[in-house]
Amino acid sequence: MKWLVLLHVLGATIWAGGHLILSIGFLPRALKERKLNIILDFEKQYERVGIPALLLQVITGFWMATIYVPISDWLSLSTPHHAYLWVKIGLLLCTIGFAIHARLFIIPRLTIEKLPLLAFHIIVATVLAVSFVITGLSFRFTYF
Repeated sequence: MKWLVLLHVLGATIWAGGHLILSIGFLPRALKERKLNIILDFEKQYERVGIPALLLQVITGFWMATIYVPISDWLSLSTPHHAYLWVKIGLLLCTIGFAIHARLFIIPRLTIEKLPLLAFHIIVATVLAVSFVITGLSFRFTYF
């Protein structure tokens, strides 16, 4: 179990940390200088580790969820763990939806005029990533 938590936390560190670096470090500069390549160059490099990190989180997350909440009980909301599980699944679905929308509809047609729309997606993805971390801590330690 400890190695599952370790792998999950490493994935979360890469996923949430990368989005925070993008949102706080690269996005403001790209908006100020009106340069798309600042974001696109970061994304190209980050995707090679970010997507595997997200997949690692999904695999280890579902694995740990079956330990805390048996699959037969997933439809119940009888404990905080049940609720945290569904919050994490909701966050995952939102993350996937935003990623697909950005990848298929924004990035291929990206212009400097559409940079604010991409910025919105980046900020939402960052909020979702940090929310994953908070919910994960709550799942493990019932903080919130």
